Amino acid sequence: MRHLLGIDELDAGQIGAFLTRAQEYSDALKSGSWNTERLKNKVILHLFFENSTRTLTSFEIAAKRLGADVVNWNPETSSLAKGENFIDTVDTLVSMKPDGIVMRHSEYGAPKFVASRAGCPVINGGDSWREHPTQALLDALTMRQHFGKIEGLKVTIVGDIAHSRVASSNMQLLTKMGAQVSVVAPKVLMPESLPFKEIKAYDSLEDGLPGADVVMTLRLQKERMDKALISDAAYFNEFGLTFEKLEKLCPQAMIMEPGPLVRGVQMEDSVAEDPQRSLILRQVANGIPTRMAVLDMLVGDVA
Repeated sequence: MRHLLGIDELDAGQIGAFLTRAQEYSDALKSGSWNTERLKNKVILHLFFENSTRTLTSFEIAAKRLGADVVNWNPETSSLAKGENFIDTVDTLVSMKPDGIVMRHSEYGAPKFVASRAGCPVINGGDSWREHPTQALLDALTMRQHFGKIEGLKVTIVGDIAHSRVASSNMQLLTKMGAQVSVVAPKVLMPESLPFKEIKAYDSLEDGLPGADVVMTLRLQKERMDKALISDAAYFNEFGLTFEKLEKLCPQAMIMEPGPLVRGVQMEDSVAEDPQRSLILRQVANGIPTRMAVLDMLVGDVA
């Protein structure tokens, strides 16, 4: 692999390799023993055209843990603000010869376009509603750590399936790794097609949650909608997670959420903060070893 642009390009073996390396880094971070000079003298360029807390910060920490130097490019202070177009901006930055590029963009397939012009590995930090591969990897790592496996797990994803790149990548990864995936959403937030025929679609929690080992919620992706398709109050009433609903429908399920969590819409506070059921903060923490693994395997192996 030269780039990580989407889960659609990976097979189960490649996904497993990333997860194995991520677990190695997770263990190493706990013991305080890893190669802190793995990416010494490497420069990682972050091209984030959208706001980000978890992804951008964890990529930066991951790179620095491995000894790399990091450049965080800011579109608001770049020549884009002076009228330079996207292609010229990309060509300018690529000509500076970074050793790796991590990119987030609102346009569908933008990281693939950059990869076609770059002379270094490109990692997709999220594009449009297409893919967010490192989020899916860290979600899978979190599940494997808790359950000891991915194959055979029943995972239900609840929320804005139509506009979510996290949903897209997770549906693909989890299905390829043998999980049983279901999605639950209002009809206006369900895509016309799903990536695999094995994925089951429901329009109510009552139908979609029973038997779930994991319930992953997704926020309403309002920035990708032409207009509000459902109100927050109406959404929470029908699809928001509460202890009452969980105890009735899937009392054994663990709760996950890739963030940012919109409290009082996706779930009530007590569900998000329940130390026995919520894996949300573990997901955040797993962003570091997962992205260390990706940088190691892509940038670290480039001469």
